[in-house]
Amino acid sequence: MAKIISIANQKGGVGKTTTAINLSAGLAAEGKHVLLIDADPQANASSGLGIDIRALERTIYECLVSGTDPNPAILKTDVKNLDLIPSHIDLVGAEIEMLQMESRETVLKRVIGRIEDVYDYIIIDCSPSLGLITVNALTASDSVIIPVQAEFFALEGIAKLLNTIKIIKSGLNPNLKIEGFLVTMYSAQLRLSQQVYQEVKRHFGPLVFDTVIARNVRLSEAPSHGLSVLDYDPASKGARNYRQLAREIIKKNKGQ
Repeated sequence: MAKIISIANQKGGVGKTTTAINLSAGLAAEGKHVLLIDADPQANASSGLGIDIRALERTIYECLVSGTDPNPAILKTDVKNLDLIPSHIDLVGAEIEMLQMESRETVLKRVIGRIEDVYDYIIIDCSPSLGLITVNALTASDSVIIPVQAEFFALEGIAKLLNTIKIIKSGLNPNLKIEGFLVTMYSAQLRLSQQVYQEVKRHFGPLVFDTVIARNVRLSEAPSHGLSVLDYDPASKGARNYRQLAREIIKKNKGQ
């Protein structure tokens, strides 16, 4: 049965989709069978893996709104061991369409329940909001990774996300855990980056990953080529960071 991990933060620009793509590729490089679910209407995780989102017949939208079988929506990517359920701009309207559904917070959980036995890890890229789709993702997940950028307003909005997680734990998903806080866009040369990392450590202690994601131009370039950074430039600092993160997560979850 798959370990299901959401990548969530309602603050935009924190490296959430970058982490979803490259962590998925890192886990796949370690021999794990991985499914990435793009649950963001912007569909950046889909296009970032080279998928032409204009030509899609089945996406996560149809699975959520129409209850269609998720299997036909699963695409093979160019990354060995990595599959994808893509997103579409139509997902913007899904939250309104789902409002009348029975148990609307658990729709994605039911979708994943039909395919989770096939995978070792399922990674969900959430949209930068705390709306119904993100609630669905957290309800379906075993844990959540929270990217935090190494910049001045790093902890802005984290309290609201943590409160959402607390509410979901109290009713919808009591087993939901925080997999870890991941510091992104880190620059060892900047005192501010070091201060932000120490502040996150002070607030969240052992919940902060040992791995940090360095600011790296290859991470920005890779999606324009439809590739993970591990495939675009395997020797880059970004690729090394995400391989290390994948190994840290695998080690942490051994025996669970």
